Amino acid sequence: MPALTKLTTVETKLLLREPGSLVSVLIPLFILVVFGSSIGPGDTVLLPMALAIAVGLVGLYLLPTTMASYREHGILRRLSTTPLRPAVILAVQLVLQLVLVTAACGLLMTAATSLFGVGLPPRLPAALLVFLLGTAAMFAIGLLIAALAPNGRAANGIGVLLYFPMAFLAGLIQPVDQMPATLARLGEYTPLGAFRSALHQVWSGDAPSLLSLALLAAYAVLLSAVAARCFRWE
Repeated sequence: MPALTKLTTVETKLLLREPGSLVSVLIPLFILVVFGSSIGPGDTVLLPMALAIAVGLVGLYLLPTTMASYREHGILRRLSTTPLRPAVILAVQLVLQLVLVTAACGLLMTAATSLFGVGLPPRLPAALLVFLLGTAAMFAIGLLIAALAPNGRAANGIGVLLYFPMAFLAGLIQPVDQMPATLARLGEYTPLGAFRSALHQVWSGDAPSLLSLALLAAYAVLLSAVAARCFRWE
């Protein structure tokens, strides 16, 4: 336990010093604040978009870059010679990244509520389920990137290349109602699109569609399984 505590403390400090952590928090907050003057207390679009952006940045950029860099620099290999197996650092990283995502989303919701009067979703349990499934799906993609990328720079590049097309199809760059109907429909089947759509539904007071939940769960389970099969510790 002392070794695990020390590892968690060190990893927390490293995560807080990582510029990507700050970017993952500030970019969604910047978008919310800049465009917040155009929303009202009943907004069901901008806040769900900002939440999806925050989770997507951590899952597709920060997580895979960190894990691929650890393998590239031999950190996982060195850990394999200690009582703490390499899998422990993966678990610690996933928990810390989840804490970071939760903090970023909490900050977004606090800002939206205090600055613009946007209320919490009427269906809080449904919103929590969507958040967990959406985060799991984004993290699964990040782990797959980390498993396949040869180094941290490659993981960073792959994450960026995946993020922007997915963000566009999901309606995070251009509102869905301004997109061609075919693209908007296609975007709902992507992980980020299903996540954004489900968030929009719960903030509108509706139950999230079973299709969106099933897609997020399927992406989370299947991609995690592939990542586990492909992941290399050294």
